[in-house]
Amino acid sequence: MSDPKQTPAMKQYFRFKKEHPDCVLFFRMGDFYELFFEDATTVAPQLGLTLTERTGGVPLAGAPHHQLDNYLRKLVALGYRVAIADQIQDPKEAKGVVERAVTQVVTPGTLVDDGLLDGSAVNRIAAVVFTDSGDDSPASVAVAEVSTGELTLFDADSKTLADELASRAISELLFAEPGSGDPPPRTQRVLDRLEIAGTGRPAWHFREEESLEAVLTQFKVTTLAGFGLETGDPAVRAAGALIRYLRETQAIDNEGVASRPGAIAAATLAHLQPPKREDPAGRCIVDAVSLRALEIEKTIRDGAVKGSVVGLFLGQAGQGGCRTAMGKRLVRDWLCRPAGRLETITSRHDRVAALVSDRRLADEIGHALSPIQDVARIAGRLALGRATPRDVVGIGRSLSFIERLCELTDNTPAFAAQHSELRGIESVLRPIAERVEAECVEDPPALLRDGGVFREGVDKRLDEARSLQTDASKWLADYQAKIAQELDLPGIKVGYNKVFGYYVELTAVQAASAGDRLAQHALTRKQTLKNAERYITPELKDFEDKVSRAESMAQEIERELFTKLTAELTKHLGALSAFSNAVAELDVLTAFADRATRRGWTRPEMTSGGELSLVEARHPVLEEALEHDFVPNGLTLGGSDAALALITGPNMAGKSTFIRQVALVTLLAHAGSFVPAKAATIGLTDRIFTRVGADDALHRGQSTFMVEMIETANILNHAGEKSLVILDEIGRGTSTLDGLSLAWAIVETLSERGPRTLFATHYHELTDLESQLEGKVRNLHVAVREWAGEGDQPEIVFLHQIEPGRSEQSFGIHVARLAGVPQAVTDRARDVLGSLAVHHGAKVEAPKSPKEQPAQMSLFTEFVPHPAVDRLREIKLDEMSPMQAFDELRRLSDSTRDAKG
Repeated sequence: MSDPKQTPAMKQYFRFKKEHPDCVLFFRMGDFYELFFEDATTVAPQLGLTLTERTGGVPLAGAPHHQLDNYLRKLVALGYRVAIADQIQDPKEAKGVVERAVTQVVTPGTLVDDGLLDGSAVNRIAAVVFTDSGDDSPASVAVAEVSTGELTLFDADSKTLADELASRAISELLFAEPGSGDPPPRTQRVLDRLEIAGTGRPAWHFREEESLEAVLTQFKVTTLAGFGLETGDPAVRAAGALIRYLRETQAIDNEGVASRPGAIAAATLAHLQPPKREDPAGRCIVDAVSLRALEIEKTIRDGAVKGSVVGLFLGQAGQGGCRTAMGKRLVRDWLCRPAGRLETITSRHDRVAALVSDRRLADEIGHALSPIQDVARIAGRLALGRATPRDVVGIGRSLSFIERLCELTDNTPAFAAQHSELRGIESVLRPIAERVEAECVEDPPALLRDGGVFREGVDKRLDEARSLQTDASKWLADYQAKIAQELDLPGIKVGYNKVFGYYVELTAVQAASAGDRLAQHALTRKQTLKNAERYITPELKDFEDKVSRAESMAQEIERELFTKLTAELTKHLGALSAFSNAVAELDVLTAFADRATRRGWTRPEMTSGGELSLVEARHPVLEEALEHDFVPNGLTLGGSDAALALITGPNMAGKSTFIRQVALVTLLAHAGSFVPAKAATIGLTDRIFTRVGADDALHRGQSTFMVEMIETANILNHAGEKSLVILDEIGRGTSTLDGLSLAWAIVETLSERGPRTLFATHYHELTDLESQLEGKVRNLHVAVREWAGEGDQPEIVFLHQIEPGRSEQSFGIHVARLAGVPQAVTDRARDVLGSLAVHHGAKVEAPKSPKEQPAQMSLFTEFVPHPAVDRLREIKLDEMSPMQAFDELRRLSDSTRDAKG
C-alpha cells in the first residue's frame, strides 16, 4: 500500500490505517468519507457505492458524510469494525493539509448514536477473565451498555458463561489475546454458541495492576472499597480491560476527554456508572436454550420480536405495551433475567396490583410517560459529545414531567420508594427542564449547524446576527433615508451587487452638486459609471462585514450557547440516570397492569416452597392470537403432590403448548407480572430449563440427537429441587430401545432429585413409572374424542384438555392424513403398524439395583427377525412324531446357543 509519492493527506491515511489494521477506514475529505485500496474494493459492492480509481490506479469509493449512519449500520451488521477519521480543523483555517484524527471506532458492542441503535433493543459489550488455565475454569465478567453507561460485574462457571451472556444480550466479547491471535478454545466455544463478535485485546490490559489503574482513573477514586469491590477481584481485571477498550473506541485520551469536529463539548465517559456486582442468587436463571425454546425475545421460525413474549410488551401503549424506549429495554431484561428473590418479586406485584385496582392512576401515569424520550441514551450521547439539538430539547421536555410523576406516585404506598427517589432529584432536574424550555425552540433542527436552536432574547449577539441576516433590507432602507437626509440628496440610493458589495449611488449631477459634503460624511468613491458614481462609507462597510459574517457568527454563538447548556446537563448525569431508571420501572409496571387488566391476568401467590399450582392457565402469546378459542388448563406439581408429570397424547393435541405455557407462567410471575391464569401458586424457582424441539449444530459437528443429549446433560447436572424442568420428546433422535432406556433413566433421576418437571413423551411404557415411583411421578394426558368415520377410518377431535391418566396411543397416522399424506401411504402405514405392534401384555418390571441388574433389562417385547423364529413358523407339529419333534427342538436349541456365542 505504500506510495513513494504520497500526498500529505495520504500520509495521514496510512498512519491511521496502520493504527487500526483490523478496521475499514472512513477518511473524511470535504463532504465525503473516502475509502481506499482493499477497503474500497471489499466494501463498495456491499454498500452500493461506486468504485472508481484515483491517480496511480488506487481503488476509491466515496460515501456522502450525511449518510454515514446508514453505512455504519450496514457494515456493523455484516461484522465489520469501522474507524472514522474526521477533519478536526476547519479547512478555511488550514495552512496546508487539514488536520485529521480517528474520532471513533465503531464495533458491534460500542454503538452509541441514535441512528445505529434500535431504541427497544439492548446492546451490551463484555470482557471476560478466566481465573485459571483449565477448561472448567470459573469466569469473571464485566458488562457495559455504552449508550446508557450501565456497568455490572458477575462470576460464572465455564458451563453457564454462555447462558449468562445470552441473557444480557451481549453483542461483543473482549478476551485476552494469546500469542496465536486466535481466541482460546473455551472463549471460541462461547462465541460459536452465541454467534457474537469476539475481540482480542493485549494480555497486559487484563493484568491486575493495569486494570486497577484504569478503573481508579475512570472513577477518580483511590480505592474500590466504596464500590464494595476488592483489589484482587478478577472481575476488576475484566472491568479495567473493558474501560480501556471503551476509551480507545470513543477516542478518549488519558485525561478522559476527546475533541471531535462538530462536537458540542469534549467527549468523556462520565456517564459510565460505578461498577456493581450482581448476585446470581438474586434472580431466576433462564439459560440460552430456554430463551430460544420458549421464544422469550424472538420467534424460532423467523426470528421476529412480534410473536415472542417480549413482543407482548412492545405493542400498543395502554394494551400492555411499554410507552418509552427505556421501559422496552427494561422489560426485555426482566423477562430474560427474572427476579429470584421473594421480596423483589412481591414488590413488583404490589405495584402492579395498585395499578390494576386503580385504573385512573394507571392511565394518568401512562399519559405522563408517553412523551418521555430516551433520557438514558441521550445522557450517554451528552457525555460522549454526540448530543444533537433535538436530544437536548427532548431531554428538557422529558424532565418537565418529573413533577407530575411525583404527584402521581404520592399517597400510593406501593410506590413510596419511587416517589422518594423522584422527589430527591426533582430539585435538580426541574430547573434544567425550565432552562431548556426557556432557551430552546420547541422544534429544533436535527443538526446544530443548521441554526435556529435558540429563542430570540436568549443572547443579544445572536439576535443581532440573525437580524443582520433577516432584516438587511430594512436596515438598508433606514440607512438610505438617513444618508439622503444628511446629504440633502433625496434621490440617493443604497444598493448591492456580488462584485462590489454594498454601495451608495449618486447620479453624476448629484455627485457634482454635493461637493464637500461627500468628504464631510466620509463617502469614498468605489466605482464610476457612465451617469453615476458609487461610494462606500465606513458605516456601510461595517454593515457589509457584519452581514458577510452573520451566518458563521450565528453558528458560532449558537455553538457557544449549546456547549454551555450541554455542559450544565452533563453535570447532572447521575440524576438523569436515576430519572431514566424510575421512568423505565414505572413504564414496565404500567404495561404489566395494562396487560393484566385487558386479558384478565391474576396476581400469583409466590411462596418459598416447592409447589406449582395453576388453575385455568393459558399461553400468554397464543392467547393473544386465538382470543377466546384458547383452551385453558390447570396443573399441580410439587409440594404434597408428585413433582414430575408424564404427559402423553396425540401429536398436535397440545402437549408442547401446555408444557411451554407452564414455563412461561412461572417466568412471568418471577419477572413481576401478573399471569394468564384464574389462580396460581408458584414456589420460588431458581432456574428454568427446557429441552424442546429438534435442532442441530452441523457447523460444530453436532447432530440433532447430540444437541439433545448436551442440553439434557446440562439439565441433569444443574437442576435442583427449586428448578422447573420442561422436557419434550426426549430420546426420539435414536433407536426406540436406546431412546426409551434413556428417557426411563432420566425420569428416574429427576424424580429422585425433585425439581418440578413436565415430561411430554410418546413412550407410553414410561407411564408405568407412576405406580413404580408412587408419589414421585404422575400421569397426565391430552384428551381426545374418537369415533369411527367413513370406511371404518377413525376420526378424532383434539380437545386440548389436560386430564389425569395416560393416553394409549399417539394417533400419528391420523395426523399424517390431516397433513395431506396420500391415503395409500397412510393405509399402508396402518397395515405395517399392525404387524409391528408393541406388546404391552407383560408388566414392566422396575429396574433392579446395580448388583441385581441382569446384563440387559427387557422393558418391552418386540418381534425381532431370527432364523429360529422363522423355522418355528414352518414346523407342522401335526405331521411329526414325538421323536421328530424332540429332535427339531434340539436343533433349534443348538442354533440359539450358536447365535448367542
